[in-house]
This record gives sequence, C-alpha cells and structure tokens, in this order.
Amino acid sequence: MLLWWGTGMLVAATLLGAAIVFGYTEPPAFDRWWNDAVDMYRTDAVLSFALVLNSIGGGWIAILLVPLLLIAALLIARRWRAAVFAAVAFLASAGAVQLLKQLFGRARPEDMIVVSDYGSFPSGHTANAATIAVVLWLVFPRVWTALLGILWILAMALSRTLLSVHWATDTLGGALVGAGVVLVLGAWLLPWVRTYSRRDAEHASIG
Repeated sequence: MLLWWGTGMLVAATLLGAAIVFGYTEPPAFDRWWNDAVDMYRTDAVLSFALVLNSIGGGWIAILLVPLLLIAALLIARRWRAAVFAAVAFLASAGAVQLLKQLFGRARPEDMIVVSDYGSFPSGHTANAATIAVVLWLVFPRVWTALLGILWILAMALSRTLLSVHWATDTLGGALVGAGVVLVLGAWLLPWVRTYSRRDAEHASIG
C-alpha cells in the first residue's frame, strides 16, 4: 500500500509540473489568484514568521542541522535502523527535488521577497517539511505525529507563498515529492526497521 501511494504521489507531482510548465505560457489562474490573495495578509508579523520558516526550512539548517538532529535523536533512542531510514529519506527527497527543478526550470514569481535558487517547481522547503513529517509518522505512527506533521507542511507551504518565492502549485508539488519519496522507501525499509524495533523492545523487557 505504501508503495502504491508513494508512487502515485511522485507521478502526480511529475505530471503536475509538466502540465504547468509545458501547458501554460503564464502561471495558471489559481496560482495568480492565490498570490494576489495572500498579498493582503503580508503584515510585518506574518512576514517575520515566514522568514523564520524560510531559515529553518532551507540552507544549511534544513540540509544539515535538522536531519542530523533527527538522526541523532533516533540514535539516542536506540533506533539506529530508523536513523538509517531517515538519512536515506532525506538524501532521496533532496535528490528528487533537484531533479525536478532541473527538469522543469519553472520561473519564480516576480515579486519575490527573499532570494532563492534555480527552479520554482517543486518547493524544496515544503518537500523537506513533508519528508520530516512522514518519516516521523512512519517511525512513530500516532495521531499526534500525523496532525503535527500536517500542520508543519501547511505552515511551510503557506510561508513560501507569503514570501512570494513559490507559486501555490509549487508547494503542492513539493509536498507530494517529499511524502512520496518517504512512502516508497518505507515500503521497502519499514519491515526491516520495525522488526528490529520489536526485537529491541522484547530484549529491553527481558532485561
């Protein structure tokens, strides 16, 4: 099931990017409408919040610090296989995002508030947020991890459009890529991760 959901999300993201880049000479009406709509809410407080997420979700913090902290936390919890799963997921997700950015080369909105790299589709910040959220949900399948993960993805996606550094469909594509990569990997690696977790718990209870 995870494999089908993950593959479907990756295919959907790719088709979405292709439809937008090759099917429109201008951004789709929804993207233009959303960009105009969020312009009304660009207060100083809201932009400050978005700028914080911009720093957390990109650059060395997102590429190195956050993954390393998550991996370290899993290692401290004696979940080394889950740590390996998380590391592979971060690398694969980042690779998939860069591949699609190079493939589509979508132009960013003209009124960007912050400087960003090449390629608007998909949103790397949103993909990274989805990667974190789905990894934690698969490793710790609880309602609260799912809810917090969804809120984190939505907050990051909203922040990208508030800063006008992405179109709304870029953030949707990023969420699909980040979640899809993790689900595909989870279909292969989770049995290995969870088998170890059960054995570890049994040994702990015996000890």
